[in-house]
Amino acid sequence: MTTTASERPGKPSVWRAFAQPSAWTMFFFGFASGMPFLLVGLTLAYWLTENGLELKNITLIASAGLTYSLKFLWAPLVDRWRLPLLGRLGQRRGWLLLALIVVAIGLLLMAQLTPGRLGPFVWITLMTAFAGATLDIAVDAYRIEIAPQESQGALLATYSLGYRIALIITGMLALVMADHVAWPRVYQAMAAVMLIPVIAVLMSREPEVLRVQVTTWSEGLYVGVVEPFLDFFRRFGAALALALLAFILLAKVSDQSLGGGIMAPFYLGQGFTKTEIGTVSKLWGVWMGIVGVFIAGIAVARWGVKWPLLAGIVLGAVSNLLYVWLIGADGDLWRLTLVISGENLAQGFQGTTLVAFLSALVNQRFTATQYALFSSLVMLPGKLLGAVSGGIVEQTGYGVYFWITALVAIPAVGLFFWLAPRIQFGGDHEPASGIDRSAGGAPD
Repeated sequence: MTTTASERPGKPSVWRAFAQPSAWTMFFFGFASGMPFLLVGLTLAYWLTENGLELKNITLIASAGLTYSLKFLWAPLVDRWRLPLLGRLGQRRGWLLLALIVVAIGLLLMAQLTPGRLGPFVWITLMTAFAGATLDIAVDAYRIEIAPQESQGALLATYSLGYRIALIITGMLALVMADHVAWPRVYQAMAAVMLIPVIAVLMSREPEVLRVQVTTWSEGLYVGVVEPFLDFFRRFGAALALALLAFILLAKVSDQSLGGGIMAPFYLGQGFTKTEIGTVSKLWGVWMGIVGVFIAGIAVARWGVKWPLLAGIVLGAVSNLLYVWLIGADGDLWRLTLVISGENLAQGFQGTTLVAFLSALVNQRFTATQYALFSSLVMLPGKLLGAVSGGIVEQTGYGVYFWITALVAIPAVGLFFWLAPRIQFGGDHEPASGIDRSAGGAPD
């Protein structure tokens, strides 16, 4: 029996994937995830700098975003515990709404306290960062559960667009505003913007997922916390699993080490205004990052994950050395633009290849918890280095610190070549791990 052309299954419709309601829901949820990130990190560092804090204290306080690297610790709670009252909206929407409300309240309290009351201000900043990290957990879980695997590409694209627009608002727009109004007004405005994703949560639908019911606390603890971690070691074996975790820890340390507030006083010290920094770094730079994302997507489609992943690690490290050239720029906008362009292209490229690699390591039975673990670990060492960056710069200067952030990528490159013959990173359109992610099995 022959099959006519009209009976043959067609290719998936790109238009249909992007037109689905959940794709644009993820645009607003990506926007929500991106809003608090800079407001407890780099943007906050500018506020602290203008209040005359010492550099080591600025980088320590602005490293409140370190909570994003620890979110795997409470991800099982978000995954399993249905909230009272708000839980009527559903498992995911309840947590989304709670996190959004806490972030908005936290920003308002930061505006009310100001760094002039430093003790309470630091605690509220930590609370806001914790709520932002919790929001990340809930958004990732919602994305994975709301649509089938073939639709995830469109959801990730609209999520990324929303996230980067939020970075423009909390980076570029916030800095431009701060040149004309007081910082508390800026944070009050940012809190008001959080109403947009609150409305999106109320209008969205809850994923239809049949969740595993447990009868005892100990059973729930095992299924929600212990089993996802045991599963990873069962699938890869102890030695390979530990090597993979070490690689994940080291893969993005160069990129993340420029957080923690170290760049705000650096830019200001090179003679740039907040408006110039916001326009070049947080507007132009964000769009250059999107270009890097698309280049990485083409590279992965053409060559698989393996070699683009290595290229991303190397480019991420080398791009940090561009800042050595920026020292002594004395307000030269062209030099700043070239440096920001190179670094953001590298960041966008590296981030995309890492997401492809990490996603392939996840067992779909434990998606939220395992992905939270991997995405947390990939940020942790760089965030820790960024937290102490102020003390290092005070002792060595910015130039030496930028060289340190580049050289720390060498162990990751070494681990890559050790792992290369032992796992499949994802060539010829195969999963990066070369294994069945929904069941057990050792890598090929």
